[in-house]
Amino acid sequence: MANIQNFKQSVSDGKLPSDLAPHLLALWYDGRGDWKKAHDQIDHLEDKASSHVHAYLHRKEGDIWNADYWYRKSGFSRPDVTLEQEWEQLLSRYL
Repeated sequence: MANIQNFKQSVSDGKLPSDLAPHLLALWYDGRGDWKKAHDQIDHLEDKASSHVHAYLHRKEGDIWNADYWYRKSGFSRPDVTLEQEWEQLLSRYL
């Protein structure tokens, strides 16, 4: 993926890129509205990027206690922004 715009276009088109790291794959599935598939991509991973996306997904789910656990593991705090803004921030950070 060259940039955020290309990533968003692939989400919109439903054309899964072949070169995504697990945390970006999770964001792609989340962007397509498939929370479970997004979560399945990173549920077993504990690197910082995957933990950060994992935290976001649990925040989106409404499981704040679990989200905060994953935010701590990622080294980030739960942001005070909308979920849409956080998705964008995650893309900016990891893409």
